[in-house]
Amino acid sequence: MTHQDGRKPGLTEDAAALVAGLADLAVCGLSTALGGVSGLLRRADLGDLLADGQEETKARGAWSWPGTRPRRPPTWRSSPVPSPLAPGRRAAVSELDEHALLKKRIDQVLDEFVSAEAQALADIDASLAPVAEQLRAATEHGKRFRAVFCYWGWLGTGQPDSEALVRAAAAVELVHAAAVVHDDLIDRSRTRHGRPTAHIALRRALTDRARPKAGARALAMLTGNLLMALAGQLFTTCGLPGAYLNRARPLWAVLGRELVAGECLEILGTGGEPDPEASVKIIRYKTAKYTVEHPLHMGGLLAGAPPRLLEAYSGYGLPLGEAFQLRDDLLGLFGDPVRTGKDPADDLAGNRPTALMAHTLRSAAPGERRELRRLLGQGQLSETQVERVREIARRTGAVARVEDMITARLREAHELLAEADLPAQAHHALSGLATFATARHH
Repeated sequence: MTHQDGRKPGLTEDAAALVAGLADLAVCGLSTALGGVSGLLRRADLGDLLADGQEETKARGAWSWPGTRPRRPPTWRSSPVPSPLAPGRRAAVSELDEHALLKKRIDQVLDEFVSAEAQALADIDASLAPVAEQLRAATEHGKRFRAVFCYWGWLGTGQPDSEALVRAAAAVELVHAAAVVHDDLIDRSRTRHGRPTAHIALRRALTDRARPKAGARALAMLTGNLLMALAGQLFTTCGLPGAYLNRARPLWAVLGRELVAGECLEILGTGGEPDPEASVKIIRYKTAKYTVEHPLHMGGLLAGAPPRLLEAYSGYGLPLGEAFQLRDDLLGLFGDPVRTGKDPADDLAGNRPTALMAHTLRSAAPGERRELRRLLGQGQLSETQVERVREIARRTGAVARVEDMITARLREAHELLAEADLPAQAHHALSGLATFATARHH
């Protein structure tokens, strides 16, 4: 089904322009922002960094990367805040409490960094205050899974807690914030976390203009672009030595390219024939890789992880990332909006090619399929219409099929994690995160 102008239902008028902008960001935004690593490398000699604070760290003993001779630790390695998951503290706090402590550290980094950058933007001109506010709004909420996986990618190499590493990990959350702003814009989502999305909220700044909706969409696109660039800024100024940052630098280009590829695949698949395999490929590139695999690799590469460990991270991270998004798709339609902060009609109104809808359409009776085709892509769906889609999804067995897909992927992640050569602390944390990420209700 197409519109008279040839567009597939669910595609927005500015989707092509936004994808072009995303592609530019992937090639230029992240890479340019991270280009400062080269200058940082020229200014920072690793030998000097390792020698700094030598007297201060004598009592800590020697350390070494795998395959290298012992060296003294640089001063940045020891964190003034003990690891929330340090063995000595495990008996005192539960696993969820430990995760909350780490999340709090990540939240603090993001709050301080984004607040400073938002203020710097607003200082340029008072009229930029609404855009500056959306920088803050985009980063206020979240489970911080991506930063947490980056953190454990680092500790999985045997390295200790590091405040500089927490800052580097928080940079990945800015990539996520940018992706969310752009995704909401493409899908014309009106709410997230129970609040207006950026392109809706920014209309208030343009109420006296001729085309406030178009202007607000443009401002939201630029907000997402700036968040993407700020990710590079936070990463390069995290405090880790330049040589360490340079090990992870190529991954940023890969992350940007694959994230854009996933977004493009979703747009190209919107309104097309249902294809469960194509739907899984979309979530792999749009969500799974930058949610679990890439953050694990980021932490691992910063710590100098060997190829075998990076392969183990991929074996665990890819199926887990897919399971994470499959759960998200189920919650999008069946979850409690009060807890998810999302409108259950969003995926339906956007006619997104989710695995849930692909299986539903594939298994629906001819009459049901025609009914779904009439509903999918409609801008304003009633609760009765949404409930009808839920009924069809249940009756066709699509919901059970997606649950089976989640279970199979979670099992695969746990099995491959069990084979990985990881410290017990990292193994325990990653095992718990896998279950937490897929059994959630919001």
